[in-house]
Amino acid sequence: MTDAAPETETTFKRVMLKISGEALMGDQGFGLHPPTVQRIAEEVKSVHDLGVEICMVIGGGNIFRGLQGSAQGMERTTADYMGMLATVMNALAMQSALEELGVFTRVISAIPMDQVCEPYIRRRAVRHLEKKRVCIFAAGTGNPYFTTDTAATLRANEMTCEAIFKGTKVDGVYDKDPVKFDDAVRYDTVSYDDVLAKRLGVMDASAIALARDNNLPIIVFSLDEPGGFRGILAGRGTYTKVQ
Repeated sequence: MTDAAPETETTFKRVMLKISGEALMGDQGFGLHPPTVQRIAEEVKSVHDLGVEICMVIGGGNIFRGLQGSAQGMERTTADYMGMLATVMNALAMQSALEELGVFTRVISAIPMDQVCEPYIRRRAVRHLEKKRVCIFAAGTGNPYFTTDTAATLRANEMTCEAIFKGTKVDGVYDKDPVKFDDAVRYDTVSYDDVLAKRLGVMDASAIALARDNNLPIIVFSLDEPGGFRGILAGRGTYTKVQ
């Protein structure tokens, strides 16, 4: 741990890592890809080893997406609850992968299901973080009509995180889709208001507004780049900061 100390001097003490459910699919079109879950768990462990306290929120889109169900005629509230349950499944998979690596982890659900995870109690969650356990917040906010982006921003504020790290497939925020347009330009920094006005798609509007109102920076980086998460915390790497 002594050689890691200089790296942590200029970085964060407590952060929120937000990843999509699709990030756990790997090259599959659906569900969980265990080697990909394992790789992301190793990224999280490498940051945990620096002494950083880590919160996580994982989407559920690899299993079920509430908006899609709603678009196909399902009642929106029911579809959203199904999506929340999908996030619990992803959280349990990540917990299993992290604990195989020796990282103590708690899955904390906004919908009580005591047999598989803890209910959300803010002070208890803070205590877990102080004891260096990774806290994976599942089931969104516990309410329909809110995304896991909003849940991540809400929990990050409640846990007094210093930043949200949004892991994506690209290395930051671009003025247009870099997969489709070769001339897409990446921002080093961008304001919350510009993200909203230009519809840059970092997170949904309510999540951005909640981050803005609480001065919570959002760091967008590529989850596909090995060592990217740890590198940014150590002051290196490519990313966009929303502030």
